Amino acid sequence: MGALSQFSDLIIDWNLTPEHAVTMYLEWGNNDYSAEYPPVRSKNDVSTYFVVDTWSPEGAVVRLVRRNSEQAEDLVTVPLPEHLIPSLKAECGNIKGIFAPTEAIKEWLREQLGH
Repeated sequence: MGALSQFSDLIIDWNLTPEHAVTMYLEWGNNDYSAEYPPVRSKNDVSTYFVVDTWSPEGAVVRLVRRNSEQAEDLVTVPLPEHLIPSLKAECGNIKGIFAPTEAIKEWLREQLGH
């Protein structure tokens, strides 16, 4: 079993992007309650989602993040497999950053989680 399989019972928000997470948790008041991601109301509002991080000198990694209004915790970090790099570069180019997973990466993550 892979490192991700231990998180198969978590509810993952597959559509939550890093940008939406910032809007929800760090910039309160910047979105309205009828938005797809309304503002959080307390530290009990929690989201679990994946990001792709290309800052590492060792190469791209995928992190499973659990965030509430007080903190963001990386639950696990795994290297992005080489065969998924082209789909990432096609969407994001060669720039360094924190990105939402591509559809190909989401498919791989679901397989790793057993979904």
